[in-house]
Amino acid sequence: MPAGQNPGLKRLDNVSVYQYKTALSKGFKRKKAPQEPLFYFRARRNSIGKRLSIDIEGIVVIVGNYGSGKTEVSINLAIDRKRAGADVQIADLDLVNPYFRTREVKALLTSMGIRVVLPPAPLLHADLPILSPAVSGMIRNPGELAILDVGGDDVGATVLASLRESFQVNRDRSTSLHVIQVVNRFRPFTETIQGCVKIRQEIEKAAGLEITSWIGNANLMEETNSDHIYQGYTFCMDLSAATGIPLMSITVPSPIKDSIDVNRFECPVLLIERRLTMPWTR
Repeated sequence: MPAGQNPGLKRLDNVSVYQYKTALSKGFKRKKAPQEPLFYFRARRNSIGKRLSIDIEGIVVIVGNYGSGKTEVSINLAIDRKRAGADVQIADLDLVNPYFRTREVKALLTSMGIRVVLPPAPLLHADLPILSPAVSGMIRNPGELAILDVGGDDVGATVLASLRESFQVNRDRSTSLHVIQVVNRFRPFTETIQGCVKIRQEIEKAAGLEITSWIGNANLMEETNSDHIYQGYTFCMDLSAATGIPLMSITVPSPIKDSIDVNRFECPVLLIERRLTMPWTR
């Protein structure tokens, strides 16, 4: 290992550690993105030396098509970073789907010391598009890590345009802004690179923000096996190469983690514990 190189950084091409860390701290800009799909991501390791999670700060906006698993990713990322010692807050910005929302696990997150920004209590479970003023305050003062769990497709992402002024405040302060699109290649409309790009363009237009990285969330719910994870990873690497947008991480359901060879991946792995339940099982 070259002198001074952080052992927590995985080398994937000729981009320097300094160049990559600088790019990551500012949020990726597609016009400056490298043609290679990945270069560095800092990842903490578990007791057996396997990469498990990403190290990220600033504002993280999680978007994607309906059913991609955005909320599970948002919740698990928040828990993962909190367990790593970060100061974390998360906002439920899903104003279009009455099910599978961050608010469903408020008690769990709060018990872990994660601040959860939701609509006012009397309207918490209302099927109404209610945006809490506290969201704007969180964006303006994100602390160490502020995660925004956004509704699906371009319709769900429209709410971000109404927060443009708050995002601009943080751009002026050079706060890191990461807009991450979650992709499940086994869902309709994202089984091809062209489909993922189309949804990305629709979300960007509605939100007024550019996607800065991908998270691969390949799964078939309880039917997910290791082959699905490997296929999803390969697909996301191809997507990254085709778009010049880096792959930040992939996910692996916790129940099958022991069957996964993480040495096959050149990016961190976020373990997913299913926190949300089907409405008909409650």
